Amino acid sequence: MDWLQASIIALIQGITEFLPISSSAHLLFPSLLFGWPDQGLAFDVAVHLGSLVAVLFYLRHDLMALVHGTWQWLFGDGWNQQAHWALLLVLATIPAVIVGLVFKGWIELHARALWVVAATTIGFGLLLGWVDWRARCTHQMHHMNWRHALFVGLAQAVALIPGTSRSGITMTAALMLGYQREVAARFSFLMSIPVILAASSLMLLDLVQHAQAIDWRPMLVAFVLSALSAWLCIVLFMKLISRLGMWPFVAYRLLLGLGLIWLLNS
Repeated sequence: MDWLQASIIALIQGITEFLPISSSAHLLFPSLLFGWPDQGLAFDVAVHLGSLVAVLFYLRHDLMALVHGTWQWLFGDGWNQQAHWALLLVLATIPAVIVGLVFKGWIELHARALWVVAATTIGFGLLLGWVDWRARCTHQMHHMNWRHALFVGLAQAVALIPGTSRSGITMTAALMLGYQREVAARFSFLMSIPVILAASSLMLLDLVQHAQAIDWRPMLVAFVLSALSAWLCIVLFMKLISRLGMWPFVAYRLLLGLGLIWLLNS
């Protein structure tokens, strides 16, 4: 992989990872349009770690509060709100872990077809638009309970189907429950941390087991570009959704899905 390919794909990954527009759908375009080969496992690890660093940095204050509250619960002053939210994040992560372990092989074999990605991009995009239009947007973070966390976690498990968009479907689920857009997005970003960490760890383990010569310079560039672009997108997204809602992203998903259908039939 040359520097240009590494830079473009890293930017695509960083820009689309946390927006409700499906990173997997976008990552199809370089190979379909330009015939670029698969970027390889080392590159996947680099861009995922870049995305992870971005969300960790953006949510650093939330994460420190969660860690401090959990520590106090376990070793100090007893139960508190931060420990409650930390356990809800654990609960919300469990469905995706179970579904991923059970259906990973089936998804890779049957659910990566272009028509599947196009259908999920359009279908779940329309669902996001309808829910955003009908949403009450009144609940704040303190309204989150175990039923809500489990519901959003089950939605996250659906995102294992390519084209669904992990951030899109989790925000859709939170909006269904009546949460404010900013709260839905923040909880979605928090939920992404254990998922990206687990996926990166598995890829890193595979990389170690299948040791091969790697040019680390493009990997470093990909890591930096993915981290910077992901962080910038999170910042801008959180500033825009209270004013614009989700419909700009819905419209974009419809155009993206139609573009995939065009490629499917060309």
